[in-house]
Amino acid sequence: MKVDRAQRQRREIKYIISEDKALAVRSYLNSYLDPDENAEGKIDNSYDVQTLYLDSDQLLTFYAAKEGDRNRFKLRIRYYDDDPDSPVFFEIKRRINEGIVKQRARVRREAVKALLVGASPSRDHLFAWNPQHWNDLLDFWLLVERLQAAPRVHNAYLREAYVNPGKATVRVTIDRKVRAEPEFGGELPTAFKKPVELFSGTVILELKFTERMPTWLIEMVRGFELKSCGAAKYGDGVEALGFYKVARRLTGFEWGHSETSAATSAPWLDASATLRRSLGPTRK
Repeated sequence: MKVDRAQRQRREIKYIISEDKALAVRSYLNSYLDPDENAEGKIDNSYDVQTLYLDSDQLLTFYAAKEGDRNRFKLRIRYYDDDPDSPVFFEIKRRINEGIVKQRARVRREAVKALLVGASPSRDHLFAWNPQHWNDLLDFWLLVERLQAAPRVHNAYLREAYVNPGKATVRVTIDRKVRAEPEFGGELPTAFKKPVELFSGTVILELKFTERMPTWLIEMVRGFELKSCGAAKYGDGVEALGFYKVARRLTGFEWGHSETSAATSAPWLDASATLRRSLGPTRK
C-alpha cells in the first residue's frame, strides 16, 4: 500500500511558467528530490488528479479567496481514478495568514453519496480506521453542514510530483492540462462532457515546504527567474465557467432536503436535489 505523506502544515508558493522552463525545472529537481508515491514509475512522473469542490449556494469559499481573506478554507473531495475499491479523500485546505493547514480523511467511495446529502459520519465510512482521519472527517462534515455546501465544480489535471526522502518536508508539483466543468452530483466522474481549459499553454509550478525554504530551492527560484503569482484552480474555474453555472438558486432550501421551484431554478442547477431524493431521508 502506498504511504500517504501529505504535508498537514506548510508554506506554498505558486508560479505560472512555460513548458520549456518546466522541463528545465524537472531536470534541476532530479538532483534533490524523488518522485512522490503516486508518481513513481509513471511516465514523466505524472498522474491524474481529480477534485470535486464543494461550496455554499452563495459560493462563500470562492468569494473568501477572491477577496483575499487571510483566514479561509476550501472543501474538496480528491480522487485519482474511478476504481470503486479505491479510497477518496475528504479535504479541508485552510489558509491561515501565510501558512497552509491541510486536513485529509481517507473515505470509502461508496460512502460519498450519503455524506454529501447530510448523513452523519460513522467510523464505517473510513477506508481504514485512523483517529486522525476520523477527526478530519468530522471537521469536514461540520463545515459542510455549516455552509450547507454541495458539489459545484469538477476539476482535473495532470500532476508531476516530487518529494524529498524521509519526512517529506519539501514537495514540488508541476501541473498541466487543467480542466473544469460544473458538477452537482456525487458520482465522482473522471471523464468530462464540455470542460473549460484553465491556464492554457502554461504550467503551474508549486513549491511546498514545512520548514525553512532550503537553499537549493531558493537558488532554483533565482536561477530560473521565477515570479510568484496566484493560480487558484477552483477560483479560476468558477470565473471561467460563470457564477450562475456553478451556484444553484434554490427556494425552500433545507440542507439535506432541498426543494426547487421551476420558476427560479434551471434543471442543471439542482442535480444535487435529485441525488438527495434518490437516497431518501438522511440523519441530521
